[in-house]
Amino acid sequence: MTMLSNLDLIRRVSLFSMLTPAQAEALAATVAKKRFKRGEILVEQGRKTDALFIVLTGRTRVLMTDNKGREVILATLQSGDYVGEMSLIDNEPHSATVVADQQVDVLVLGRDSFLRCLSENMEMAHSVMRVLVQRLRKASENISSLALVGVFGRVAKVLLDSAVQDADGTLLIRDKVSRQDLAKMVGASREMVSRVMKDFEEQGFIQLLDSGAVRVIERRTHPR
Repeated sequence: MTMLSNLDLIRRVSLFSMLTPAQAEALAATVAKKRFKRGEILVEQGRKTDALFIVLTGRTRVLMTDNKGREVILATLQSGDYVGEMSLIDNEPHSATVVADQQVDVLVLGRDSFLRCLSENMEMAHSVMRVLVQRLRKASENISSLALVGVFGRVAKVLLDSAVQDADGTLLIRDKVSRQDLAKMVGASREMVSRVMKDFEEQGFIQLLDSGAVRVIERRTHPR
């Protein structure tokens, strides 16, 4: 990270790919690089930061907490993703907390520079709008799932969404997912999720590998 200039880093971010060379150079002069250790907070629910954080390396999780301290994991963000745009646009506090799940390197873009980029480049504005719409659709899917789908179906959906296709065509979740994190994703107890995972393994829906990865055997319909 230290060997690359701000301009080099900006050119690697898809959000800025539509900027002209002059716009990219102007933006490079305003961004800053920052590193977060595992467990550190990038943005906090209920607070303002007046900055956009673009993830360069590492992984973060997006959390929402109620007044009783209960957490729900809304999403995970990785290289190329960004957070903080909603608060910059409507000038309201963040609706969720984003915490580093491992060491994370980010580019930090201030509010004024972000809004100037949007006003000067319509393609970038459209890109931000597309991401906002995608996140809104995802939120609608999650609400629908919580209201209409049982725990078995919700766990199955998270597993399928988290899996990527391996070289041999199988679906694989490479990063270990704890039962507690799964519980926070699907709105169920850790004990219930453990029972679901055991049931899935016995039925052959998943295979737990020695490496900690999970092989997902896709079915035409989600179980239960």
